[in-house]
Amino acid sequence: MIPANTIGAGGTTVVYGTGPETPEPGPPVLDLYLDLRCPYCARTENTLGGTLQQLADDGEVVLHHHFGTFLDDQLGGQGSHHALAAAGAAADVGQAQFLGYLRTLFRNQPHESHDGFAEDRMLLGLANDVPGLRRHTFDDAVLEGAYRTWARRVSRAFDESGVAATPTVLFRGEPVAVLDDRGRALEPGRFLAQLRETAG
Repeated sequence: MIPANTIGAGGTTVVYGTGPETPEPGPPVLDLYLDLRCPYCARTENTLGGTLQQLADDGEVVLHHHFGTFLDDQLGGQGSHHALAAAGAAADVGQAQFLGYLRTLFRNQPHESHDGFAEDRMLLGLANDVPGLRRHTFDDAVLEGAYRTWARRVSRAFDESGVAATPTVLFRGEPVAVLDDRGRALEPGRFLAQLRETAG
């Protein structure tokens, strides 16, 4: 199964901020490379997530989400994979539900050494915080692992992308920083200044 609101071969990129009515060529792309167990990704989302959403809602960018699951390999467990499959189920419900669920996952992320996201009941419980997400189709997809094969494809696409770390953010294909040299998320104003500079 391939979720709605995805693009690319096998639907390996989850989109927020555009739809069929968007004229070509559309807004510039902001690519986000993430692992749902990555604490630095959580720092980025918790600080900049609202800014990223506003940029997309204002039609200034379209967000393309790419997900890896390499922390499962490094730390053991299946949390990244199961959380990604659940995020796919959320994307199938709608863009707003996907982004809301992504934000909720990062806000409630277990310590990276704890494989909490491998527990599907936890993933369902967190979905209660996202308006319009809990429904039979979403719950069944999570409990039955309907999007786990898709999640493996997404992870392979990440591995083949050449991106070596998360979070990685590209604007029009050019890297932009989201963390400072001490691993702290940039403040929104500093991040937006980078985008303006990259846009020329």
